[in-house]
Amino acid sequence: MDVKVIGIASDHAGFALKQYVKEYLNAKGFKFHDYGTYTEESCDYPDFGHALARGIEDEEVYPGIAICGSGEGISMTLNKHQGIRAGLCWIPEIAHLIRQHNDANVLVMPGRFIDTDMARKIMDEFFATEFEGGRHARRVAKIPIE
Repeated sequence: MDVKVIGIASDHAGFALKQYVKEYLNAKGFKFHDYGTYTEESCDYPDFGHALARGIEDEEVYPGIAICGSGEGISMTLNKHQGIRAGLCWIPEIAHLIRQHNDANVLVMPGRFIDTDMARKIMDEFFATEFEGGRHARRVAKIPIE
């Protein structure tokens, strides 16, 4: 995967795991841009999901990592954007498949349901996996609404 500057975003429920993600990215030598939130104070995940999606669409960052409590809300928000393919992962095998088959450009994790060890394994797999192309490219091309 060609990594530029990684965009990261979370709501309050994903904040603690996002702090770990930042440590992970620093340790791996990746640059990142944090689109918020910046505290554990209650907030609305769409505010930060849309900001991350715009960063990817504007080619400021690639890829992205997003976290909310279940991972579902921020995934729904991100996937409203035509150029975003956000995949929710709770095990490394899913991270592998969203990259290999779906060319996912945002990894989403459920902050309330995985620990830092699992998050590390998921991120390792996401960054190590390339898009397979072929028949999958045809399918991915059909995702955006024209």
